[in-house]
Amino acid sequence: MARVFNFNAGPSALPLEVLEEAQRELVDYKGSGMSIMECSHRGKEFEPVLAEATDNLRKLLKLTDDYAVLFIQGGASLQFAMVPMNLLGPGQTADYINSGAWADKAVKEAKLLGGQVNVAGNTAKDIPTRMPAIDGLKLTKGAAYVHVTSNETIAGAQYKVFPKTEAPLVADMSSDILSRPINASQFGLIYAGAQKNLGPSGVAVVVIRKALAEKVAATLPTMLRYSTYIAENSMYNTPPTFGVYMIALVTRWILKMGPETLYRQNADKAGKLYAAIDGNPFYKGTAVKEYRSDMNVTFRLPSEELEDAFVKEASKLGMKGLKGHRSVGGIRASIYNAFPVAGVDALVSFMKDFARRNG
Repeated sequence: MARVFNFNAGPSALPLEVLEEAQRELVDYKGSGMSIMECSHRGKEFEPVLAEATDNLRKLLKLTDDYAVLFIQGGASLQFAMVPMNLLGPGQTADYINSGAWADKAVKEAKLLGGQVNVAGNTAKDIPTRMPAIDGLKLTKGAAYVHVTSNETIAGAQYKVFPKTEAPLVADMSSDILSRPINASQFGLIYAGAQKNLGPSGVAVVVIRKALAEKVAATLPTMLRYSTYIAENSMYNTPPTFGVYMIALVTRWILKMGPETLYRQNADKAGKLYAAIDGNPFYKGTAVKEYRSDMNVTFRLPSEELEDAFVKEASKLGMKGLKGHRSVGGIRASIYNAFPVAGVDALVSFMKDFARRNG
């Protein structure tokens, strides 16, 4: 079996033991004679899977009973619209912190819906990349909510602490959920596309304070209401059963590994890469140091020609997905929860060798 080191930003690396377990169960799930993809979502095979995925997330995020865990199709991009549809009422204003490409998409969706949107801070076009300073945010008194993107995958910038707000704090945590400890009670709503730290693409996990979901307008279509998913345990329609199954396996793996161990490993992996960048003038990090992401390490080489050569040579050595996002170029190493330490060590070694030969 020829497994590469998968640095892709998403869909991205999944734990090997999770993939192997899914492989073993793919054709005949626990003696049912069916794949989990074939089982009824209301049958005895899938119901425990949904329950485990939900319970594991509740344990890992230390959620109280006033929060619901939902599984919604459409990824995080649908949540850009669902959040204002559900939470932004007539005459209200929503505060958005614009930290980069993904936060900017959320801002644009909210504006499309006709509500009042206040951009409380904006570093989307800043070079080097960073997050808006918390003490400089211009928040609206009485805002419906404050939206923040915890980690910008393209920019390689991450909030290390979150703003304390009077309004409910809403966070897109697609690229760093369960990668570090957070206080979930600080948030009214958290959403995350699964394809970076939780499972396969096609499903988003939404964690919402139940009281927030009750404010929805009666005219909002049924499938776009959080309250629908709460009332029906994410099964108003057929849920993304395979995605939920994989989330159950991945969160089981995190619990087995120990979340604190995983958090330390994530910080150590990022630390090794940033040390390699800072220790050689051939490389230049693209994010302000205090906002450097532990999930997406971004850097530049002296020329685009050298960056192209770097990506091609690394690929031949089994390090795939290092090319930076098409909008910014450069190099991006995405090292999510499941990315192995050995892959970071291999990249650091290659970086030293490439700089020696080309510097």
